[in-house]
Amino acid sequence: MSDDSPTPSATEQARARFFEGNEHFGAGRLQDARASYQAALALAPGRPSVLANLGVTECRLGLWAASIDHLEQATAADPEHRDAWVALGLSHEALGQWQPATQALQHGIRLGAATAQLWLSLALCQLHLERPDDALESLDEALALDATLADAWSQRGSLLRDAGRHAEAAMCFEQALTHGADESLHRFYLASVRGSAAPPQPPRSYVEALFNEYADDFQTHLLGPLRYQAHQTLLAPLREAGRRYPLVLDLGCGTGLCGQLIREQADAVDGVDLAEAMVKQALATGAYRSVVHGDLLGFLRASTEHADLVIAADVFIYVGALEETFAAVRQRLQPDGCFAFSVELARNHTDLQLLPSLRYAHSPAYVERLALAHGFRTRKTWQAPLREDQRKPVMGLYVWLEAAD
Repeated sequence: MSDDSPTPSATEQARARFFEGNEHFGAGRLQDARASYQAALALAPGRPSVLANLGVTECRLGLWAASIDHLEQATAADPEHRDAWVALGLSHEALGQWQPATQALQHGIRLGAATAQLWLSLALCQLHLERPDDALESLDEALALDATLADAWSQRGSLLRDAGRHAEAAMCFEQALTHGADESLHRFYLASVRGSAAPPQPPRSYVEALFNEYADDFQTHLLGPLRYQAHQTLLAPLREAGRRYPLVLDLGCGTGLCGQLIREQADAVDGVDLAEAMVKQALATGAYRSVVHGDLLGFLRASTEHADLVIAADVFIYVGALEETFAAVRQRLQPDGCFAFSVELARNHTDLQLLPSLRYAHSPAYVERLALAHGFRTRKTWQAPLREDQRKPVMGLYVWLEAAD
C-alpha cells in the first residue's frame, strides 16, 4: 500500500526546522538550536530571519567569526533587525573590533535595544577608540536606565579621574562600591583621587590585567608617545663603568628593554613580570636565560643564587611600599653587588604617594632610609625624566646602590 501524502516543500521543511530551532533556543539548548537553524538555512538560503537567529545563537555560543558572517548578511537583507545588530556589535566587541562594534551597537540602540548593559558595551568600545566624551555620554545613558550598574559607575569614575575631576570621580567609585564592585580595587581607586593615605600595594589583579591588555602595544606606546627613557638613563652609568655581571636580575622586565641593554655585560639575565603576555615578549628577545611569570618578591625569595646586579626600571610605580623589596634584594645580592632602580618623585616630600595616574611615587628621603636600614651604600643618585605625560616630562629619581660587606 503506497503513501500518497504529498512531500513537504523545501519552504515548509525550512519553516519547521526554523521553529524547531526557536524551541531549542528558548530552552537554552544552543548547540541544538544552531544545528536546526543551519538546516533551515540550507533549505532556504539567504532568509534574513534564519540568518539572524543563527547569528544570535552563535554569538551566545562564543562563535564570534561565524556569528559576524551570518549577522552581516542578515542586517544587509533586513536593516531593521534590531537583535541582529545587537549581536553583531557584541560579536565584534568580543574580538576587539571596536569600530564596527560601535557602529552595530549604535544601530541596535537606535532600533530600540536601549538597555543599560548595551550602553555600557558601547561606552567600552568608545573608550578603546579614544573617544572619552562619547563614552561618558553612553555611561550616563546606562546609569539613567540602571543606577545600580557598578561597572558603569567604575568606568565613569575612571574617565573623570583622567579628566582631573577628582571629586566627581570619588563619588562614582563610592557608588560602584555601594553596588557591589570589587572592594580592594575601588578602595585603591578612591585613594588615588582623594589624596588619602596610600594603600601599601596595588591590587595584584589590577597590575596584571593592565599589562596583559597593554602588552601588544606596550613598547610602541612607551617609546613613542610617552618618550620613555628610564631604561637607558638608569643603565647608562653601569654600562659605562664596564663591569661584568655573572648574573643580573631584571625586576618587572616588561618586554625586555633592560635585558637587551645589559646582556652584553652579563653571563646570564633572569627576569620576572606579573603579566604573562609581557613574559612571552621578553623571552622572545633572546636576552634572558629565563623569565618567570610572577611577582617580584616571590621571584627574589624563590632562590638563594646570588646575583651581581638587580635592576628595576620604572617598576616601583606599580609596587608601592618598598621595605620588603629592599630586604629581598639585599638577600640575593653578592657583597658589592649593585641595586639600580628608578622611582617617580613624590610631591610635598611624602614618603609614599598614590597619584591619580594610579602610579606610586616615592621621596628621596624614603629611599635613603631604606638603603641605610637594609645594608646598602649609595654609589650614585640623580634626577632626570622617566617618560612624558601629556607632553610634559615626569621626573624620576635614579638610584645606584651597592650591597655593603
